[in-house]
Amino acid sequence: MNLQQRINAFVKLGDFLSQFSNKVILKKDNVEHNALYFDGFKHQLKLAEENNGWFTQENIRYSLKGWAESLTKDHLNKWLALYQINSTQPKQVAIIMAGNIPLVGFHDFLSVLISGHHVLIKQSSNDKHLLPYLAKYLESVQPEFKGTITFTEEKIEGFDAVIATGSNNTARYFEHYFKNKPSIIRNNRNSVAVLNGKETQEDLEALSEDIFRYYGLGCRNVSKLFVPKNYRFDAFFEAMYHWHPIIDKAKYANNYDYNKAVYLMSEFDMLENGFLMVKEDKSYASPIATVFYEYYDSPEQLKEKLNTDKQQIQCMVSNGFIENEIPFGRTQKPQLWDYADSVDSIEFLLAI
Repeated sequence: MNLQQRINAFVKLGDFLSQFSNKVILKKDNVEHNALYFDGFKHQLKLAEENNGWFTQENIRYSLKGWAESLTKDHLNKWLALYQINSTQPKQVAIIMAGNIPLVGFHDFLSVLISGHHVLIKQSSNDKHLLPYLAKYLESVQPEFKGTITFTEEKIEGFDAVIATGSNNTARYFEHYFKNKPSIIRNNRNSVAVLNGKETQEDLEALSEDIFRYYGLGCRNVSKLFVPKNYRFDAFFEAMYHWHPIIDKAKYANNYDYNKAVYLMSEFDMLENGFLMVKEDKSYASPIATVFYEYYDSPEQLKEKLNTDKQQIQCMVSNGFIENEIPFGRTQKPQLWDYADSVDSIEFLLAI
């Protein structure tokens, strides 16, 4: 199987996913193997939500829409044109996946297979329904993928390299356990936004997407704001308000109530609007339903701080502030070449 055949298979997978990316699921006549897989995947969407209360149908659809839009011939060719992918002896690459947002490990899955390797997957129990089904679909549209994709719930063995994602504690364990294997080890990172007080209502409403999508559970969600001295949060809260139905979600509401009670009992100063709390704090990782903020004295000092802390930061959201910034509202819409932790996984995979 050559590179073009692998690309064609993922393009067909993108066509399949496009049917499930809108509120009204619409079966298309020209999607291969729909008779076998369409109804079954609808059932997997239901199982995914039942298994993980954070995986609402809206958030699952959002993830599927992103992948449907990325898995096109143009996007895949543009991404892979950056590399020299030749036919080489395939290696067995293990992936240990997180489970915080739907299909969070799909980019690693795609990268391993598209580069010509075999994949051994250990999924999180929080996200175990969608990917195995999509792997079966991929094997149907390109039978040569059969035998190259393995899922396991046991201890991973017999692999040549590993990509592992986890908390800071598990990352230290991974680094020790996989010290003799080529590896990419990812730990906790958070995303930040830099405000200057001149943002438009449209900018701040777009920022709300970066904060609330997936309930703030992703590393690309903004959990920390940097604001100038004397910044007023009135416009910020006004722009957040259209997300107020989020408080109707029991799991989110429970976190909001708990964290609010902790802050009040501890007599911490904070601002809140009934579904979001904003608290001054130097930390990057904020609890669910909370966004931390920190004042900065000058843009130059802030740039120096962000550069010093870059190993803790996934995305930096701003408007004309810093190199490699992400526009407001775009953190959850990465391109194929936007690598987690800025580590080029294709380059890694081609070198093993």
